[in-house]
Amino acid sequence: MLTEMTITDAVEGLRQKKFSAEELTRDHLKAVGQLNSRINAYITVTEEVALGQARVADEKLASGDAPVLTGIPLAIKDLFCTRDIPTTAASRILENFVPPYESTVTSNLLRNGAVFLGKTNLDEFAMGSGNLNSAFGAVENPWKRKNDDAFLVPGGSSGGSAAAVAARMALGATGTDTGGSIRQPAAYCGITGIKPTYGRCSRWGIIAFASSLDQAGPMAKTVEDCAILLQSMAGFDPKDSTSVDRAVPDYRAACNRSLKGLRVGIPEEYRAPGMSSEIEAIWQQGIDWLKEAGCEIVDVSLPHTKYGLATYYIIAPAEASSNLARYDGVRYGRRVSGKSLEELYANTRGEGFGTEVKRRILMGTYVLSAGYYDAYYLRAQKVRKLIYQDFMNAYEKVDVLLTPTAPSAAFAKGEHQDDPVQMYLNDIFTVPASMAGVPGLALPAGLNDQGLPLGLQLLGRPFDEETLIAVGSAMEKAANFTYKPAIRSGVSL
Repeated sequence: MLTEMTITDAVEGLRQKKFSAEELTRDHLKAVGQLNSRINAYITVTEEVALGQARVADEKLASGDAPVLTGIPLAIKDLFCTRDIPTTAASRILENFVPPYESTVTSNLLRNGAVFLGKTNLDEFAMGSGNLNSAFGAVENPWKRKNDDAFLVPGGSSGGSAAAVAARMALGATGTDTGGSIRQPAAYCGITGIKPTYGRCSRWGIIAFASSLDQAGPMAKTVEDCAILLQSMAGFDPKDSTSVDRAVPDYRAACNRSLKGLRVGIPEEYRAPGMSSEIEAIWQQGIDWLKEAGCEIVDVSLPHTKYGLATYYIIAPAEASSNLARYDGVRYGRRVSGKSLEELYANTRGEGFGTEVKRRILMGTYVLSAGYYDAYYLRAQKVRKLIYQDFMNAYEKVDVLLTPTAPSAAFAKGEHQDDPVQMYLNDIFTVPASMAGVPGLALPAGLNDQGLPLGLQLLGRPFDEETLIAVGSAMEKAANFTYKPAIRSGVSL
């Protein structure tokens, strides 16, 4: 089946004319048609657009002048503005918003020949850890526990993208990571995801959650596939004031690097209280793989890690409350009339925003309010600097850090949903790197005793995604993770 291939295989197959871009796209659209009614990974499927792009791709391939992603079917998180295609952020307030422009990241992918199958589901405005907060319904993880048909979450907020790749409904996908929203869904769905260094990929045209944290990145079946996508997505953008003007290296070439002599740090603070023995065991397995590859294992300390989650849940909601003030029913998006301007605002935002978004706006407004700004927001920014400095101190001793990605495997819908704090704890291992702006890579390393994926995370120096890719590629070979999700709706994946 063409849907079983990696991007690497598909790129080669298209150039050898083993199949056409249109055939590849039709096979993936067929999978979407068979599975999306249950998994709910896509909010919008752009079948005609995708087939048109595939036909253009076949013409380019025939001419012999085709960029690397020509004809590759991708899923786009519905946070990236796509010209003339609805972009909702999984919110009722943007339900009918059709951007007249294309985000820089999606423009880069289109420039390199990618085919867009549609827009994937997410937690509303990317606020969540389980993809349960979407106005268009929850996304179901295509994996199943042994002898259990419980609805498992795919992780959030990029759960739709992760589920689409895991269920073979796309060869790759875009995600965004604010506090772990690429890495944690990748772990839950048994795929690979990269959060690049903050500033490596343009944020222009991505609907904002927390501007100092949001970063776009790729999600795919393998490390090499993610490297290919990141090569296309990354680059300087003068339209984004936080974009860094720095040359983009050949990420794919890093996949074959030797790891001999590389120093790998194991942060003691990531041995969190109550962490499952299965996570401990898979972490130790990762350490052993790297030792066998010639790496030196070094114990390090990130002493301010314990403050990462609390700091994040001050800074991120504060920025969200500011960013989401633009949705007022006046300029664009949903409008619910009222007898006064104040009532129009209240009605529009009350009807347009979901519970979690309202909760974070209220939290953010509170910590920014007079009398609390210094006590909460300003202090959180100071702690954030200390978290960043912890990472920089560690990187004086080591080249990369190895940690778990999440404290558990995917959990069932309803298990933590009524307790926001428990939901927030799912990001305990991913948030510190987001606060520091350093790059992170998540990859599947094995299964737990219930047959669900468990992931490991690599964290690197700023703008050193190449080392993450090199180490991740070696670990991927050692793990040999060839497992697939369960049979879904009669379709064997």
